[in-house]
Amino acid sequence: MMRCMVIDDEQLVRELLEDNIRQVPFLQWEKSCRNALEAMEAMQTTPVDLLFLDIQMPRVNGLQFLQTLTDPPLVILVTAYEQYALEGFNQRVVDYLLKPFSFERFLKACNRAEELFRLRQNDRASVPVEDFFVNVEYALVKIVPADVLYAEGVKDYVKIYLTTSARPVLTRMTLKALEEKLPSPAYVRTHKSFLVSVKKITTVKRDFVCIGEKEIPVSVSYKTNITRLLK
Repeated sequence: MMRCMVIDDEQLVRELLEDNIRQVPFLQWEKSCRNALEAMEAMQTTPVDLLFLDIQMPRVNGLQFLQTLTDPPLVILVTAYEQYALEGFNQRVVDYLLKPFSFERFLKACNRAEELFRLRQNDRASVPVEDFFVNVEYALVKIVPADVLYAEGVKDYVKIYLTTSARPVLTRMTLKALEEKLPSPAYVRTHKSFLVSVKKITTVKRDFVCIGEKEIPVSVSYKTNITRLLK
């Protein structure tokens, strides 16, 4: 399941894309934004795998926005201007939908994105996650990914629970930043405030997962991360 965000300044196009996304079994609509600045803010808290990105938008256009992303998700450009196609492909976008487009053409682009998404997931799974350091008070503490049970975001801090310690490591960082160090599919978000090690999950229930006796909530927005594990 790919989490999708729509970025387009035209309401009718946003609604069309949202409806199309809901009809494709391997897509999940997460959020729609009217412009790039709104999308920048949304992506801080809403992780996505695929962007449907308009080019001609006020202040910051789609291609300029794409250049600001250090680790961009997959991107399908959506625009009424064919002359931007070459520049889009130079930025390694998945596909280019020229308005107005049919559902069949939309589905073709999505199938291409899903194929690339699976390749990315397989590549990530085959690369071992490296140890890293986090700031704890006035010291740097080494985190061994294999020791991580789960992490909980609390405002500007993250509590990292480890197999090697009775107390969590408390560090000033965002859960999104930790998620980049502990990438999917080995570690997944179950909730806006929780990131868990898939291997450490012992029980999966309707609204939470268990790591030992600890119950960790699963919110609606992240439920597909867990349902993927059951397939």
